[in-house]
Amino acid sequence: MARLARRRPRVDLSHPARSPLGSSVVNCVTYREGVRIPAGGDLVDTVERMRKNREGFVWLGLHEPTEREFAGIADLFDLHPLAVEDAVEAHQRPKVERYGETLFAVFKTVCYVEHEELTATSEVVNTGEIMVFVGRDFVITVRHGRHGSLGPLREELESAPEQLAKGPAAVLHAVADHVVDDYLNVTDSVQADIDLVEMAVFADGARVDAGRIYQLKRELLELKRAVVPLGRPLEELSTRPARVVDPEIQAYFRDVSDHLLRAKEQIASFDELLNSILQAHLAQVTVAQNEDMRKITAWAAIIAVPTMVCGVYGMNFEHMPELHWKYGYGMVLGVISVACLVLYRGFRRSGWL
Repeated sequence: MARLARRRPRVDLSHPARSPLGSSVVNCVTYREGVRIPAGGDLVDTVERMRKNREGFVWLGLHEPTEREFAGIADLFDLHPLAVEDAVEAHQRPKVERYGETLFAVFKTVCYVEHEELTATSEVVNTGEIMVFVGRDFVITVRHGRHGSLGPLREELESAPEQLAKGPAAVLHAVADHVVDDYLNVTDSVQADIDLVEMAVFADGARVDAGRIYQLKRELLELKRAVVPLGRPLEELSTRPARVVDPEIQAYFRDVSDHLLRAKEQIASFDELLNSILQAHLAQVTVAQNEDMRKITAWAAIIAVPTMVCGVYGMNFEHMPELHWKYGYGMVLGVISVACLVLYRGFRRSGWL
């Protein structure tokens, strides 16, 4: 650490404008016994002092850092290159990995996209990622995406110093709880969209675009990809001992796992409901097409009567029945009219017209 401090320039990372990481640094805060300590000195001095005194931890927050920007942080906290690569590149599945005494967790964040009316191209769910490095004396959160800010979460934790005093694992739990709570909020909003589509499908005389149903299924699949894979990492955090996770915190992870299970069950029920709605819509389309075909068939049968009669008398043979009869023309028209009327009433009675 001393060699690293001598060759690294002394820079205050707590201020983005003066940070060599530029705008990717959101915040850098030090905590001791759950209480925020005013910034003083640079990050290297702070980490060196904490490791010497064996008290407190640093919470460093970043937003979409580049590989070059993250290199200095990775060297300072001795982060594994594979974890650093995942944190920079993003687009990872939810997971928890252990590199020595450091935990690396990946969470998929989701947010509901407000829209006036659901269409076949509406974006319903927007996803991002939060990566969390947890060590004995540090927490590094790396956020990807336009949502999922951890500022309110930081303020909430600072208002409960007894929880924050349990160390970096308390921050990891708070992030996991925050992400899963967002899952539940999004599923509630998606349920409202599904209810509207269901009402439209079963409304009398309503014409529903099947693209709206497919769009909901597509967005639900995006939500499912974020929620379902997180089950195993949370189970590991709640059951498997780790040096950087206080045993008391593991009980909190079990509570988060229960909330995640609720979100997974809601998503599974939404998927089944959308399948049923889609099948009902297709059945309605089939019934409507059958009704149209019956009407077309009935009118074709009615039109066939005058077509047949006129076709017979249009053959221009010299010797044909009633050809030169004075009342033949009127009789033929009357027979055609009566036959068409009988057919029309018959089709009306049977429900074809």
